[in-house]
Amino acid sequence: MGMSFDRYMRDMVQPMRDELTRLGIQELTTPEEVEQSLPNAKGTALVVVNSVCGCAAGQARPGVALALESTVKPDHLYTVFAGQDKEATAKAREYFAPYPPSSPSIALLKDGELVHFIERHQVENRSAEEIAADLVDAFERYCQ
Repeated sequence: MGMSFDRYMRDMVQPMRDELTRLGIQELTTPEEVEQSLPNAKGTALVVVNSVCGCAAGQARPGVALALESTVKPDHLYTVFAGQDKEATAKAREYFAPYPPSSPSIALLKDGELVHFIERHQVENRSAEEIAADLVDAFERYCQ
């Protein structure tokens, strides 16, 4: 039973992963991948903490997709999946201090330092368009 449930969950979340990876966002699925990527990402890096919740589907992922249509974009695009790739997510969150863990959430790092962060409550209460505008604003400030 354990196997089939895991496979079911994997099949269920795959479209949620694809929604970001097809935008050119690289999945970090292990703490090692996070360690190799985030501290060494020269310039700016967007890190999307994906999740199965409704606000990830309705607002966070579409907001990121809209923001990435901007002419100014981060140098690196990463995602971790909360509740799925737990160790990778925990490792990524070390870079988001002092913010408490929340998913979905969206971080912008510059040379490995957090410069902008959108917490879950800022996703839930806003539209995809508002989240995109927030991100584009941050891109224009930090990604030039």
